[in-house]
Amino acid sequence: MSNAVYEIVTNKILDALNSGNIPWKKPWSGGNPPANFFSKRPYHGINSILLSLSPYDCHYWGTMKQISEKGGKVKKGEKASIVVFWNFGKKEESDGKIKKYAFLRYYNIFNMLQTEGIKLPEVKTYSNNPIEQAENIVKSMPNKPEIKQESQRAFYSPIDDVVNMPKFETFVNSESYYSTLFHELSHSTGHSKRLDRHIKNYFGSMEYASEELVAEISSAFLCNGCGISNTIENSAAYIDSWRKKISEDKQLIVKAASAAQKASDYILGKKQESNVDGEAQTAA
Repeated sequence: MSNAVYEIVTNKILDALNSGNIPWKKPWSGGNPPANFFSKRPYHGINSILLSLSPYDCHYWGTMKQISEKGGKVKKGEKASIVVFWNFGKKEESDGKIKKYAFLRYYNIFNMLQTEGIKLPEVKTYSNNPIEQAENIVKSMPNKPEIKQESQRAFYSPIDDVVNMPKFETFVNSESYYSTLFHELSHSTGHSKRLDRHIKNYFGSMEYASEELVAEISSAFLCNGCGISNTIENSAAYIDSWRKKISEDKQLIVKAASAAQKASDYILGKKQESNVDGEAQTAA
């Protein structure tokens, strides 16, 4: 892939960003944020994060009481998860003034896969076919991390050096599957045994935003390289979700695009050479 191609893809993303905010969607089914099965209300804040880390494919949860009232039951031996919330109280001070105070409470909930007797909605599937060029890129990646399908979440774990992907047939199309897989594989190039980008950064930080941009732009490069061109708008919308961080550093996208080129080159097996200034360059 030539430098001109990288520039063309980057410009397409920037053009899409400049056209306005495009709502980004996860292009697979069953990967929604954690929610209560009975009220359909999503969990927020720390609860959403905690429940997203659970090992269950289903994103629906419920209390023991809710499950029982609907004619179901929790399977024997299943352990509850907790969600926390703030309660507020009042007390009268010695001077007669009323003081408000807050205290943290929690209650137990169960994933709906821990229950029986309640019919769950089926995860929608699609008739997808592998894309040969994309498959070849994945298979040929040097020093590749392990790729698993253990839950309906897409992520890269730098601790285990493992990429987890939702099931192929739950993506709205084949192109979206490979775009997502390329994103996670691009994250993996930041591991210390690959390009060493210091990818263990806290959510919301400038470094985290930069890494997300690197992965998404690298994915766009790889998609373009194997003829997948209908994911650019979704990539632009994903990048746009980091608009605040981008506005704090006007050069962030340019820097990320440079790092993304190195990431995609690594995945493609292109050797990196250093010039006199110490910058890594792709060997011709």
